[in-house]
Amino acid sequence: MTRFVPALLAILLIPLGALACGGEATPPVAEDAAATDAAPAEPAVSSDPEGADLNDPGAQRVEPFQIFDNLYYIGIQWVSCYLLVTTDGLILIDSLYGDHIDTAIDGIRAVGHDPADLKYVLVSHGHFDHVGGAARFQETYGARVGMTAADWELAEVPPENPDWEIDVPVHDMVIADGDTLELGDTELRFYVTPGHTEGVLSMEFPVRDDGEEHRAFLFGGVGLNFEGVHRTNLYLDSVARIRRLAAEEGNPIDVNLSNHASMGRIFERAEQLASRAEGDPHPFVDPEGYVAWLAELQRNAEEKLVVERELAGE
Repeated sequence: MTRFVPALLAILLIPLGALACGGEATPPVAEDAAATDAAPAEPAVSSDPEGADLNDPGAQRVEPFQIFDNLYYIGIQWVSCYLLVTTDGLILIDSLYGDHIDTAIDGIRAVGHDPADLKYVLVSHGHFDHVGGAARFQETYGARVGMTAADWELAEVPPENPDWEIDVPVHDMVIADGDTLELGDTELRFYVTPGHTEGVLSMEFPVRDDGEEHRAFLFGGVGLNFEGVHRTNLYLDSVARIRRLAAEEGNPIDVNLSNHASMGRIFERAEQLASRAEGDPHPFVDPEGYVAWLAELQRNAEEKLVVERELAGE
């Protein structure tokens, strides 16, 4: 069963807190790989979107791997892409770009699923490296594409660099703060967390480890490569909001899924998972580490705010 519940219909059932809103537009650039997890992370791939290695499928290829019973990584070195498996079809979180779209399609097949079973592509924000493949998944497999209103607009802005041009998908779903999406045995909740872009989409959903359920969260815009006091304050508001969600009594966020692998120790944790012995804890389940990571994001943004205020003469 598929059910998409807009916020206006769900608000009485699913209160999600205050929404930070507004913010000036930002050009379609890629995230800054400087934001890292609280523990030492693997070396970050270059964040320069003009770097030739970022467009080389061979250099960027990562063997797809299973993270949880219902979640796979099918992204590349630089940009994450996740396959969420439900009892009623597949959900793709972010869609890669350029020749890497084939990497995602091959990855879906490599982990034993059929791209034709894709029901949704959920895009964390409108920069080319996350939304670039959405139109192809929409046209080829009939998947519905979901993004926030602000970032639908952002995706349509012609880029300064022609290498960043994408096919913009047809508007399927405009996701608002507080919306939910139910597909089979899985429900996702959506949060608009502006800062990195004006309409960053974050989401939470259940992941399962041998049947044991955990609360996973993807912050859709970690990078600090934007400008302005206002946008930095929006980012800080968004981080503060996620910190409140993470600290909910009896229901902590215990799985961090970043949309750039280097920002969330994805590959380091994957190595630990590959050597996990029976009875060992799951390396991606780390509620204390998630809280520490959010605190680091806040400190980094507070330092940025000082610089932005100086530049603005405040």
